[in-house]
Amino acid sequence: MPQRHSKNNNDLAFFTYDEKRKLGYGTQKERLGKDSIKPFDACCLCLKPLIDPMSCQKGHVFCKECILECLLAQKKDIQRKIAAHAAQQKQEKEEEEERLMLQKARELDAFDQQNHGAVPQYNDRNHSRDKNGFHGANSVKVTSFEEEALRTMKAFWLPSATPEASVKVEAPSTSTICPEGKEKLKLKSLFPIYFTEDESEQKKSNSLDKTYICPSCKVTLTNALSLVALSSCSHVFCKKCADRFMAVDRVCLVCDKACKERNLVTLAKGGTGFAGHGDHLEATDFKHLGSGSGLGLVRPAAKT
Repeated sequence: MPQRHSKNNNDLAFFTYDEKRKLGYGTQKERLGKDSIKPFDACCLCLKPLIDPMSCQKGHVFCKECILECLLAQKKDIQRKIAAHAAQQKQEKEEEEERLMLQKARELDAFDQQNHGAVPQYNDRNHSRDKNGFHGANSVKVTSFEEEALRTMKAFWLPSATPEASVKVEAPSTSTICPEGKEKLKLKSLFPIYFTEDESEQKKSNSLDKTYICPSCKVTLTNALSLVALSSCSHVFCKKCADRFMAVDRVCLVCDKACKERNLVTLAKGGTGFAGHGDHLEATDFKHLGSGSGLGLVRPAAKT
């Protein structure tokens, strides 16, 4: 009796849709776990626990030493690009001046020949002259016209006449950018942040790692919570307390320092290169059929 369903039909000369799904063909999606997401108290550059943490206005957190080294390296790279661009402009200006001088000399030679009569360069009447003035490799005297002809001749088989593609150096931007958010970043826009450490006796005896809490509601800070830092006083709170108290009272709950709406900076979560920021925690990868595709390492798609 022939098989009725395509899921059990395995004698075809091509792969069915269900067989492709079982082999892992197509876009595979999987939610990222805890090990794939950067902790909230880790630097975005070195991925280590924060030392003298600093944050930008977009909420990306860095170690002070890491972000200063990054900005310094960007400054040096900008200076190198500016120097290369200036050298290219100088070279272009010199080439333009040389071209104008050659053009002027050519015009003077033409004017002199027109007024005083042209003197033939070769006595051999059988010598065929090229339209560009190039007389071949046996020429004894190389004139400026022949040099110009050699320079403009597109002969790829001659090393001296091989055309070269000029590399244009664009004018670089003079502003440094954030290594995480790719927006403009200045050193004066960075501000330090302070996490409130849990100093309870139970936490000290159970764990060797530092545990941070919200200074208002005493909730342990994790990646599951959205955190808000105040750029005016550098204290960090959970988003619930920030929206309930500081957004209304306009004052810090720890130091009673006045703050404004623009001082509330939401700290970014994730961002390790293979995990997105915020709530985008799903990884996708496209797999194709064939040898060397690594389908043996792909987890089969779940049946729906």
